[in-house]
Amino acid sequence: MKSKYARMDDVLTQDQEDGGGILVRSSSRRYVFACSVFASLNHVLLGYDIGVMSGCIIFIEKDLHISEVQQELLVGCLTFISLLGCLTAGPTSDAIGRKWTIGLAAAVFQAGAAIMMFATSFAMLMAGRLLAGIGIGFAVMVAPVYISEISPAMTRGSFASFPEIFGSLGILLGYVSNLVFAGLADGINWHVMLAAGILPSISIVFVVMVIPESPRWLVMQDRVQDARTELLKVMDSEEEAQLRLAEIEDAALKVDGARSTSA
Repeated sequence: MKSKYARMDDVLTQDQEDGGGILVRSSSRRYVFACSVFASLNHVLLGYDIGVMSGCIIFIEKDLHISEVQQELLVGCLTFISLLGCLTAGPTSDAIGRKWTIGLAAAVFQAGAAIMMFATSFAMLMAGRLLAGIGIGFAVMVAPVYISEISPAMTRGSFASFPEIFGSLGILLGYVSNLVFAGLADGINWHVMLAAGILPSISIVFVVMVIPESPRWLVMQDRVQDARTELLKVMDSEEEAQLRLAEIEDAALKVDGARSTSA
């Protein structure tokens, strides 16, 4: 019995004979690649924070005269508060959609980073860190889900690894930021280091307007035709889009059945 991958290959072979299959396939792959990259940018924020705090905490201590305990709280609080963001990201993404949760994560992080950028006290800096942590928690949870739900089966594994790659890139950028801005005047350098983390999130806010919504979420909202439209944009072929839509609808029916049974 042929798998759906075999059927996809049959379709692509037939399309290639017609002269248009390769273009359709490559364009959809590039589109999903770009969407996966932009969805993963929020992970740069997490990595950047890990990297940049290792250097700027030295300047924060000198400028704000904070204790060792306060330094530990500043460094460690973001990891704890991001856990709360992760726990609330699931219900939020089910309510407003995957891509809008990605945008919300970027906006929340921007607010936190802005507070840290203008912080003049330990309390103000902590408030910004806590807010940024919530945004990072949202991003860490929803980005891999979004990528897996828009990616074709043949590339899902590789694209789903992007968040981890971008997290490592963020750590590197944090170290680079420490190196570049350490020479600025005391009281300015650490503000600039923290402010630089806003840049990736700004691009996310704009890109979220044009990237596709998760087809799975659209089916959950009974927007089947919209889901089909989005699948046609991201799948390798129309046949795969139809197969994927049927799988999603079947899974949604099973979930609804399980909920009604438990109720």
